[in-house]
Amino acid sequence: MSRPTISLVIPALNEERGIVATLKRVPKEVTEVIVVDGGSKDRTVELAEANGARVVVEKLRGYGLAYKRGFAEAKSEVIVTSDADGTYPIELFPYVVDYLVKRDLSFVNCSRLPLVDSKAMRLWNRIGNVGLSLAATLLYAHPFRDISSGMWAFRKEFLQKLELHTNGWCFSNEIKLEAYAVNPAGFAEFVIPFEERVGDTHNVTIWATGVEVLGFMAYQRVQHFMRGRIVDKSRTLAGPIEGPGRKPEA
Repeated sequence: MSRPTISLVIPALNEERGIVATLKRVPKEVTEVIVVDGGSKDRTVELAEANGARVVVEKLRGYGLAYKRGFAEAKSEVIVTSDADGTYPIELFPYVVDYLVKRDLSFVNCSRLPLVDSKAMRLWNRIGNVGLSLAATLLYAHPFRDISSGMWAFRKEFLQKLELHTNGWCFSNEIKLEAYAVNPAGFAEFVIPFEERVGDTHNVTIWATGVEVLGFMAYQRVQHFMRGRIVDKSRTLAGPIEGPGRKPEA
């Protein structure tokens, strides 16, 4: 079975140091690299283009919004993602995509946990990531290793089945929970090593963001529950209820 074409989408904002470290790790198997820039004031755009990426400028800022723009621009059969800070081992994408194809999956989340190098993630970040992953596990009764990872691989055609509404930091959690809810059997995780950040950390309030994500995941779970309870109007009200994980009767 041949490997599908691969588009790498990277959101970036003032990552002139990290973007170079990231793009130097792109494996030859990646068909195209798209960097979605959110209006950087440094040399991020210049350096990304110099290192072989196609840069798309999205004037409206938002982590999720940048990804949505990149997905729309991608032309390959499989889309893979990474942050622009040099922390993710994107050279492993050929193996991740092979895993996706051989197991006939729709979505693969690359888990940073358990950490190989404890120095790669600050203690409070580690506690927050573990806590959010545990919360997602309890909400969905499925063992999520790393619900907030920024490295994923999925089939582009699968996007048509997903309802993605958020434009901010919650997008990373939303797309994984949505992918699992839509096709539980097609969702899996692939453990990866994680490295220390290249460049300065963005001004993100850990606790405020964590609380926002936690609240969003609870809301998302309710939405998925309600979607699973929708009755097929082509049947009588006494007929079976269809939803994720339940096959309609013949």
